[in-house]
Amino acid sequence: MTNKPRNAEPWAPLAQRMRPRDLDEYVGQTHLVGPGQLLRLMWEEGRIAPLIFWGPPGVGKTTLARILAQKAEAGFVEFSAVLAGLKDVREVVAQAQTRRRLENQGTVLFVDEIHRFNKAQQDAFLPHVENGLICLIGATTENPSFEIIPALISRTRVLVLEPLNKDDLRLLTRLALTEARGLGSLKASLNEEAFNYLIQTSGGDARSLLNSLELAVSLTKPSSAGERLVTLATLEQAVQKKAWRYDKDGEEHYNLISALHKSLRDSDPDASLYWLARMLEGGEDPVYLLRRMIRFANEDVGLADPVALMLGAACLDSYRLLGSPEGDLALAHLAIYLACAPKSNAVYTAFNQARSDAREFGPLPVPLQIRNAPTKLMKNLGYGQDYHYAHDYEDALVDQEHFPEALLGRQYYFPTTRGREKVAADYLSLRKARREAKKATPKKDGQS
Repeated sequence: MTNKPRNAEPWAPLAQRMRPRDLDEYVGQTHLVGPGQLLRLMWEEGRIAPLIFWGPPGVGKTTLARILAQKAEAGFVEFSAVLAGLKDVREVVAQAQTRRRLENQGTVLFVDEIHRFNKAQQDAFLPHVENGLICLIGATTENPSFEIIPALISRTRVLVLEPLNKDDLRLLTRLALTEARGLGSLKASLNEEAFNYLIQTSGGDARSLLNSLELAVSLTKPSSAGERLVTLATLEQAVQKKAWRYDKDGEEHYNLISALHKSLRDSDPDASLYWLARMLEGGEDPVYLLRRMIRFANEDVGLADPVALMLGAACLDSYRLLGSPEGDLALAHLAIYLACAPKSNAVYTAFNQARSDAREFGPLPVPLQIRNAPTKLMKNLGYGQDYHYAHDYEDALVDQEHFPEALLGRQYYFPTTRGREKVAADYLSLRKARREAKKATPKKDGQS
């Protein structure tokens, strides 16, 4: 079995025809394929290892798997977790065993949407990945930490793929317009407005960009000289969305998201709705906007109103269920709530300070009194000794140390008195007062 690249059929979609044939043709993901980076080194050495590619659609996950398998001269088997089951896995294993025995060749198994496999299906891979019979490369748009079993993650390397940036998309567009395997024979070009709009509306998705480009070119009638100039109006027809004119370097995008954030932070629901509507009409991805507002709920509302974070997650689920345009109302719902909610960045500040200490001091030991002691040996070693159970004390407040010795006395969280956070502030003030009162109480003779 050989893995030499072959050109896609001329009738294949543009995205398929433009698929890179080796890593030198690959566009994007320079943090993985650039000089000296992991996948570049693997490709140059003709080596391959079990990998999980995590990233949004259209960023080159499948292409990377094919390129690596080709260079490693391994058999390449591809299937989708949506359609495949345990029977298919067993067949792939049997084929891999035959290929290893008869051809002394390895097998790369590429599983698209691997998060769709259930636990039993994922378990079926484990022994064959571990003994090297199969080199598993999975692709997922979902967080592997939640969707893929830990045993499988521990046997693979998770690599994060990012949406293509504007420079990558511009390069990909020019290649598609000029290369013979692309649209080169049609003598097509885009005016500046159409070019910028194509980049803007692709959302970092190469497949989406190429599909829109191919359709727009096909809708453009050639001139008497046989040339096709794609205009903004034609591209709008292909994308099926009216263009709002962002400036070509993308500054307006960042201006608008900044305006939305600051309107929310300054508790202005009307301006927040306006900037939200501007971005939606301009072609922004609603899920991106929901992610930004959920982040805002964490950073700028925090524990002043814990409902904000829960509402953010609910609005995201609502949009995914309904889609646009019905689901757009969930974004408005969330924006108004966040603008009107009390504000606090105390959680954000506290966590940053705690993380800074965790990085600076490294893995400090857990104090013995708050360690779990499930075995006799651990009890004999002092685990859990002198631990005070909070519920045995008034208001569930107990005076004992929880920090490692190097961090005694640290305070990260300084709650405000706004919204629900005032309850936390009052409770922590009571705790502090009792601890100080206990320290001030004179000790009786014989007490340590």
